[in-house]
Amino acid sequence: MQAAQGRLADMRAVLVCALLSLLSFSHACPKECSCNGNTKVVDCRGRGLYDIPKRLHPETQELYLQDNRIRGLGSMAFREIPLVRILDLSNNSITTVSPTALLGLRALQRLSLAYNSLRELDKRLLGPIRTLSHLDLSHNSLWGLPGALGESLRNLSHLGLSHNKLTRLDRSLLEVLTHLDSLTLRSNPWRCDCQLIGLKLWLETFIYKGGVVDEVICTQPEEMKNTDLQKVPYQLFHICMTSSYHYLFANIHHLENERLLRGHTHGNHAHPSSHAIHVPMAMGEGFGGGGGGGSGLPECEPKQRHRPVNLRHAIATVIITGVVCGIVFLMMLAAAVYGCAYAAIMAKYQRELKKNEELAAAKGADHAKADEKELLENAIA
Repeated sequence: MQAAQGRLADMRAVLVCALLSLLSFSHACPKECSCNGNTKVVDCRGRGLYDIPKRLHPETQELYLQDNRIRGLGSMAFREIPLVRILDLSNNSITTVSPTALLGLRALQRLSLAYNSLRELDKRLLGPIRTLSHLDLSHNSLWGLPGALGESLRNLSHLGLSHNKLTRLDRSLLEVLTHLDSLTLRSNPWRCDCQLIGLKLWLETFIYKGGVVDEVICTQPEEMKNTDLQKVPYQLFHICMTSSYHYLFANIHHLENERLLRGHTHGNHAHPSSHAIHVPMAMGEGFGGGGGGGSGLPECEPKQRHRPVNLRHAIATVIITGVVCGIVFLMMLAAAVYGCAYAAIMAKYQRELKKNEELAAAKGADHAKADEKELLENAIA
């Protein structure tokens, strides 16, 4: 009996706590917004706001601020809601974002800054966040993304970059996004020069692995205008291939990174954290601030053992390619010589045949004249 009464008292306590929590959530709701204590959602859409609302409940998990007039995000703008998982700031007038605007958001999973007027993002903006899976930056005026931003996007599954002013995209940033499933790049003024070969190679691998991407339509140079980068043949990059090392090193880095990823997938459980460090180093391109720390050298040392093997493989590949090309060249040369000799023999045969035909015709004419003369003499006699 006493146990039953104790359980009843516990249930009452839980209900009271839940009720108090709901009451406190409702009480902390800003007057410009509507709040749901059960789902911990704060909806401030289309309220004509110029700034982030105050007095947000610290247990807020979803905050919707789209369709307002917010022009900027200051330092620690969301410090009141450290547990927020979804933050939607789309369709505002945001032009500036403080590097520390998102500081303290340890659980943020989805962030939308679409349909704003952003020109650039600071590499420190997403620094403390490691849980982000969905980032939408489409319909802005971004000229580029800092390479160091990739360190905060390792768990990203969707990245929206369409309708910006991107002319190129650093492949080193994309290489870090090992969990990326979908990417939007349409409606950017892409310049399809040697610098974009890395993106083309990455896109081919990304699509081959099942990734979804819309299109990369070239606007420059003129001969590639209005052509999807994925459909541009490599022959059009012949200048890069013959007179520049960009294409060669992009492909070598691409193959090396794929080999390292396969190696980490099948083994090397002794250093599980080394994958996050060695991939950028294998590509030969660092990310800002990645060189510090006392643990950098021990993590990088094991990878140096693989470099001689990779060098031997590269040399062997070059030698084999050279031998094959040499054989093909010799075969083509032999075929050309044979063709020339055959043509010469056939020409000589045709000349002799024609000469014989002319001689036969001349002899026939002489015989005809002799016969005619004999008939004439017989007629006179």
